[in-house]
Amino acid sequence: MTTVMSGFIRFVENVGRKFVGGIAELGYVLVLFAESLYWGFVGHSRQQPVRVQSVLKEIREIGFNAVLIVSVLCMAVGAMLAIQGVATLKAFGQELRTIDLVAQATTREFASLIVGILVAGRSGSAITARIGTMHESQEIDALRVIGINPVRHLGSPVLLAMIVCVPLLTIVGYFMCIFGSGLFVSSALDIPLATYMERTLEVLTLNDVSQGLIKSSVFAIIIALVGVSNGFQVGSGAEGVGRSTTRSVVLSISFIVVADMIFTYFLNIASFS
Repeated sequence: MTTVMSGFIRFVENVGRKFVGGIAELGYVLVLFAESLYWGFVGHSRQQPVRVQSVLKEIREIGFNAVLIVSVLCMAVGAMLAIQGVATLKAFGQELRTIDLVAQATTREFASLIVGILVAGRSGSAITARIGTMHESQEIDALRVIGINPVRHLGSPVLLAMIVCVPLLTIVGYFMCIFGSGLFVSSALDIPLATYMERTLEVLTLNDVSQGLIKSSVFAIIIALVGVSNGFQVGSGAEGVGRSTTRSVVLSISFIVVADMIFTYFLNIASFS
């Protein structure tokens, strides 16, 4: 009985520590977010602006260098949706409705989700590894010693670049998903690709397009904050950098999926009534 009670007490203590640690980390992330925005928009008036070159470098790494892989994956996802749509709707004689299905599913859901997960795995992990390595080599301490705020120098450029790049990559994802779907549907149903595109433009509304862009902006903030915060809080040694990098990717993707579910519900709640 005593053993069971002591085990229960240890369990409660561990849960309590995890909960308190989670609250403390959430507070740290919120402060990091506020400080990154502060230096990004107010730093110039304090004579400590965020370097444009740093932001452009991050934009190149996060956005431009990811265009090819985003295009290929989104094109494949669009073709996959088309294949499933045609196969499912064929039983009801509504194969042409695949165009409507893919257009709305792509803009509302899949393009932003694919881009968010891809950027989290590709750029979020790289950001954590870079900042974590700087932390371990005491470069961040050196920045503080010479009067450079680490958040202004490392965090703000990443946040600003993410907010710019992820929505733009999502727009690329829109086009490539629809193009990939169009290639399959036009050949499977024997309709011109131009007709497919015209029907897609008729179906899409501003609400459909804006849903994906709103989500992608939130995903951008999540990836930036998780990547930078894990880099600043890296453990000791190369093993600590590896653990933080893995944790960054897992947390980013988990938060993206949960945020996507929440936004999908609230952005479509009117259709439930």
